[in-house]
Order: sequence, then structure tokens, then C-alpha cells
Amino acid sequence: MPGLASAQTVTPDLFSSTRQSQIADPNSPLRRTTADAADPLNDSKLPDPDRDRRAPSRIGQVPIYGTPAANGASTAGYDSLNRKRQQPKYYPGQAKPKPRPGPGTPPPTPPPRNATGQLRLSIAPSETANKPPLPPAMAGTVPGQPTRKRLKVDDDPFGAVGDYAGSFLIKTAVEVMGGYDTNPGRLYQPQGRAFYMVSPEFLAVSDWERHSVVADLRGSFTGYGSSLTPNADGTPLSAPLDVDRPNLIGHIDGRFDVSRDTHLTAQARFLVATDNPGSPNVQTGLAKYPLYSTIGGTFGFDQNFNRLQVSAGATIDRTDYQWSKLTDGTMSSNDDRNFTTYGGVGRVSYELTPAVKPFVEVQGDSRVHDLTLDRNGYARDSTGGYAKAGTSFEFTRLLFGEISIGYAMRDYADTRLNRLEGLLTTASLTWTATPLTTVKFYSDTQLGETTLPGTSGVLSRTYTFEVDHDFRRWLTGIGRFTYGTLDYQGDNRSDKIYSLSGDLIYKLTRSLWIKGTLRRDILDSSSPGSSSASTVVMLGVRVQN
Repeated sequence: MPGLASAQTVTPDLFSSTRQSQIADPNSPLRRTTADAADPLNDSKLPDPDRDRRAPSRIGQVPIYGTPAANGASTAGYDSLNRKRQQPKYYPGQAKPKPRPGPGTPPPTPPPRNATGQLRLSIAPSETANKPPLPPAMAGTVPGQPTRKRLKVDDDPFGAVGDYAGSFLIKTAVEVMGGYDTNPGRLYQPQGRAFYMVSPEFLAVSDWERHSVVADLRGSFTGYGSSLTPNADGTPLSAPLDVDRPNLIGHIDGRFDVSRDTHLTAQARFLVATDNPGSPNVQTGLAKYPLYSTIGGTFGFDQNFNRLQVSAGATIDRTDYQWSKLTDGTMSSNDDRNFTTYGGVGRVSYELTPAVKPFVEVQGDSRVHDLTLDRNGYARDSTGGYAKAGTSFEFTRLLFGEISIGYAMRDYADTRLNRLEGLLTTASLTWTATPLTTVKFYSDTQLGETTLPGTSGVLSRTYTFEVDHDFRRWLTGIGRFTYGTLDYQGDNRSDKIYSLSGDLIYKLTRSLWIKGTLRRDILDSSSPGSSSASTVVMLGVRVQN
């Protein structure tokens, strides 16, 4: 409007390229400060050569605000609490920290840049450059989360994992095999049969801070489907017509920790099996093998006196035989073979080093039969035992085990039966030859019963040599050789046993394996017509959890 023209004011262009000086009004009621008075821009009498120049650009410059941190702190190390201050120790060649910047310190040099204005790196990128970062939960950087532990190397990546039932770790497995045996009855004149075998397994181990319980149960049933053929001349076979063989073995071990050095121990064990084919104890004319069972237990304690350990226990075992079923349909008693064993065992060991622990072990027992006289008129009650000395050892975790040597003997109530005695050798050694190859050696000696007239018993020794090799993690080969001797003292009979076998295991997963077995068994007997040989071929699967 024309009437308002005189009231209009001109607004200066704040974004003009020409910088105008802002001069304080001398008539202003506000008092000028010392900084205003010293500012040359506020003095209109002095010429300003840079007044018409463009301000420098701050793009790419590192801004500096105020004075550096701790600019006024003293370097004398004064502490108002009068605490002693330890000077850090620097090793030769170690870089020392630079002193803090003080007043008048020039600003830091900006990082170097290339021609395009990008920062130029003076060091190589880190290992994590251009890699996706780990989630915080896996990296262990979540606040309050404990440090993530490194997982242990799995020595058996295809082994059974098991399941927890309360505080017990339980592992189960079953093998189903099929194959062919050229001589299942271990006859002098072999008769071959196809067979199947089912072998279940059960293992339960407690996971307690104190005390312990372990249950290990294993079994098998071998069925041949059809019976053997009788001799053409009508004479009975030395083996039953029905050669199906069940087998079940197991033990339950318990430990009660009274204190750190005192432990109460207990074991319950059982065995269900048949007579060994080819044994002279097997009657002629049998329709099937009689089953026998052995049930027993041990109750004892372990006491530690620093490096000295004393162990002792009382044992009891009961052996019972079924009546034999003959081919003519009659039954034959085996009560003369039933007996009960009462005994005890003690062991003293001393830990020379953590890897070497020698020991001395003594055992004694008494066998009492249900019948005073057996079928041949001999009193089979006896007393006996053994004494042995040896050591357990572990060398660099590559060779470990236990080896011992001693003497075993048994005296019988019937004076017509001589003492049963012999050298006792036991061993259990494991040698890790390479990370892929393991060598094992086992040895055992037993004093067994027999029904042969005039024969005290049988002294049996077995030696087993085994090599396990992993061609791959999922492919394992096992070679095994067993040699044994059976000495029937009081009789001229002497048997030798040879067994050579090879297993190939293909591990598909932790739960499913494929297993193949080839075995050759030989019985070389001094008794005419008692020697035998057989070849066994098996193929099947193993399912485990």
C-alpha cells in the first residue's frame, strides 16, 4: 500500500556471498565486553582485508572443540587419598604410552586420503573384514550371558549319544545279523546251516556328584531254523540236533562314597548260556543244549591311605543246570553239576606315580555241590584260589592297561582227583599306535569244572590280539586273533583253540551302522574224533541310541 511505504524496512540478505561486518552500536545501553572491544570486526576505523573474501570450507576437516581432555591435569601423579601408585614395567622394545596433550599442543594430523578423497588405510584389513558378523548369542556378547565355552573334540563322531532319564544316561542298541555257519554243531563231520542272530544291549550310567551306579546288560540269540541231520548209521551225534544258542550276560555295579577315602562297593552279576559246542561235558543223544545260569554278587570296600589302597570283598555265586532232553524223549538230571561258590578276594596297591600302580591280589573260595557224588561216583567239592602280582600303568596316554602273573590251584574232597594247578596270566593292554589305529591284547586264565571220570578239572588259558583301524571316520576295520589251550588234568585230553575273524563296519549315521563279519574257528583236540572246524559269515545292521 502506498501509505505504508515509509514504514517498510529492507531485510539484509543473510545468505549473500558478501560478508558484512556487524559493528556494535556505540549508543547501545549494553556494555561492551573485553572480547568485543578486541575484535577487529567491531572496530569500524580499521580496514578489514578479508571482509569481502569467501569463508573457507570445513568439509573434510576434523573439528576441535575447546581444550583437549585432561588439559589441566598435573603429571606429578598427586592423589588426594595418598595411595601408592605403581609405575608400569616396560620390557625392552615395548612401546611406551605417549604423554597427554597439554596447552599449546598442535591439533592431530588428519588421516591421509587418496586422490578421490577417501581414507587411505595403512594396515591390511582384519580377518573379519567383508564377513557376516556372528549373532550376539553365538559370539557370547549378550549382556549377562556367560562366556561361551569351546566345544570338546568328539573322539567318536558316530558313537551313540544316549538319552537322559532323570540323572541316568541310558544307551541302547540292537544288532540283527544273518549268515551261514559251515559247522554250527562243531562236529568232526561238519553240517552247515543258515542262521540269524539278534543281540540287544542296554547301558545305564548315573551322573551324580557322589556315589555311582552302572548297569550293563547284553544278550544274543542265535537261531538256525532247522535241526541237524542224524547219522546215516543210526549212531547219535556228538552235538544236539537243535543247536539254537541263547546267551545273556550282565552286571550292576554300585559305589557308596562314605568319605573321600572310604567307599563301599557292590556288584550283582548273572550269566545264562549253553554248554560250549565241542566240549566233552556235552552228553550224547541230546535233543537240545541244556541251559545253565550263574547268579552271584560281591560286597566289599575300598580304603585309601594316601597312596596306599586296600580293597576287599566277599563273593557268592550259584550255578544251576537244566535237565537234559534226549532224542528219545526222556529227561536226564544235571543236579550233580549244580554248586555254590563262597569266597573272598583282597587287593593291595600302591601308587608309585600317577601312571604306575603295582598291586598284589589274593583270592580264595570253596565250591559245594548239591550232590555229594557226581554221576561217575566222584566227590566234586573243592577249595582253591589264586595269588598274583602285577601293575596297572599309563604311559603318555598311548599305552595303558594292566598285566599280572601268578599261580592258581584247587584241591578236591575226593582223594582220587589230583590237584588242579597252573600258571596264571592275566592282561588287558591298549596301545594307540596312531590316531587311526588301536592295538589291544587280552589274556585270561580259568579253573573250570568237568564231568569226565578221573579228571580233576580243566585249566583254560586264552590270548586275544586285536587291531582296530579307521580307514575313514565312517569306515572301521577290526581284525582279531584268539589262541587258547584247554588242559584236562587227570586225563590225556588236551585241546587247542584258534579263531581268526575280521569285521568291517560302515557307519551311516550315529544311529545306524552296517556290519559284516567273517570268522574261522578251529578246535584241535588230542581226543580222536573231537576236532572240528567252521567258517562263519554274517551281515547285518546295528541300530543304537
